[in-house]
Amino acid sequence: MRKIYTNGKIYTFDQSNPYVQAVVVENGRFIDMGTTEGMLLQWGNSTSEAVDLNGKTVTPGLTDSHLHLSMIANKFLILDLTGVTSKQEMLEKIRTKANTIQPGDWLLGTGWDENLFTDGSIPTITELDFVTPHCPLFLTRICSHAHLVNTKALEICQYHPSITIPEGGSIVLDEVTKSPTGLVLESASELIKRYIPERSYDELKYAMRKAIHFAMEKGLTSVHTNDPLYLGGLNQTYQIYNELLNQEKLGLRCNLLINHEFLDDLKENGMYAGYGNETLQIGAVKIFADGAFGRRTALLSEPYNDAPGEYGEAMYDQNALYEIVCRARELSMPIAVHTIGDKAVENVLDVLDKFPTVAHRDRIIHVQVLREELINRLANPSRIADIQPRFIVGDFPWVQERLGEKRIELAYAWKTLMDSGVICAGGSDSPVEPVDPLLGIHAAVTRKAPGQNHGWNEQEKLSMHDAFKLFTKLGAYPTNEETVKGTISRGKLADMTVYSRNPFEMKDADELLDTDIEMTIIGGEIKYQKGMASLK
Repeated sequence: MRKIYTNGKIYTFDQSNPYVQAVVVENGRFIDMGTTEGMLLQWGNSTSEAVDLNGKTVTPGLTDSHLHLSMIANKFLILDLTGVTSKQEMLEKIRTKANTIQPGDWLLGTGWDENLFTDGSIPTITELDFVTPHCPLFLTRICSHAHLVNTKALEICQYHPSITIPEGGSIVLDEVTKSPTGLVLESASELIKRYIPERSYDELKYAMRKAIHFAMEKGLTSVHTNDPLYLGGLNQTYQIYNELLNQEKLGLRCNLLINHEFLDDLKENGMYAGYGNETLQIGAVKIFADGAFGRRTALLSEPYNDAPGEYGEAMYDQNALYEIVCRARELSMPIAVHTIGDKAVENVLDVLDKFPTVAHRDRIIHVQVLREELINRLANPSRIADIQPRFIVGDFPWVQERLGEKRIELAYAWKTLMDSGVICAGGSDSPVEPVDPLLGIHAAVTRKAPGQNHGWNEQEKLSMHDAFKLFTKLGAYPTNEETVKGTISRGKLADMTVYSRNPFEMKDADELLDTDIEMTIIGGEIKYQKGMASLK
């Protein structure tokens, strides 16, 4: 049935027709737009349904260009330590959860961040053993690059001082006793993960269904998500998404980033970038080039300001990185590379420059600290900078100590990137930061955490329009879908997000924090509406 959405304040982000009151949708696409009176007069009849927006503000559907839906889903199954503000609170939550777990069963958790702690450092292995005497423990830091384990977990993985640690990882030892502290970094976690029982298919699918609904409640109509390592490989990942999106028709549009470990599976299945349909597609090949600032594993060209002997860690040497990209290019696949430090960005660009471009754009993810010459190299129509404005909230002020005054000038420099011609797309990296795109937009506009009185590197603030552009129009570019989504235009997919307040008329950007999502509309159908639980 044809639908006419009327009486709205609709910002199209289409320069040829930037503001309308009503849109007409048929077969999942916009076919016309204009005034309410005009659209009802031209298209209103017995075969049309009119939906009154009651003066609410509308934008193109919001897109998150980089998150991990499977890890969001995992929070519906395990201990969530997000937002814990002290070591003591963390230990108490672990103790409470442990009391519900049978001896020998794994206690799994995620989301801890010692930078929020008010009472010292992370728990020691002795403290972890005390609150989990009967069960192995594996807790993932909010960045996913560090983990905490107890002695039982190390016993299960048969840890010994001469054990071979996977390249790019480490088991942190006490400087005096040379025994494990409980902290496990980067790829060393694979030593433990292999002993953690896999979730059943039904458990994974249940949690993914919850995560998809959760994303739509936040106004998202499209996400680019990286999941095969957490959903049992490429085939099972695609099967879960296919059942939820194409068979159950939950609504959310998903582009799947595929870890390079599954390149052979892509080839065997005949999959490629763009494989699928308008709801579910295969995206780029995901690679990790370095770590994160929190544990000083992000790779820098000069030493850390607060640790002069440390530069961070490359996940692969240049030859290995070249070989991975070469294998992707043999399948004509674009790549999407986690690059936080400037040296990691440089290493990736050096490799990319050796290959011709492919049909889809390559994606450089995070780019949190740069040098001017690297910005010039990123300003390429075949490259995307996947940025996460909300990192401002999670990383400042402590990241200033890591980088020092000079480097901080080109850190989290979103405005400089956009002004320099770099194509940027906005995301959350959730669950590292909240999936709520309005929080990311608020961070891009204010450069501060909610409640703070000042912003960080305020010269890098974005206008409200440009911040929304990151999560709408520009969100279509990483997947080469700018001709079919991202703006409210004739012929494009009818995806819209409806808000309780008008962000473009706000005198204070903090009003975004009190703005609700009223509707999430995908393909012209209301997939979420505030107060209507029946839509689930």
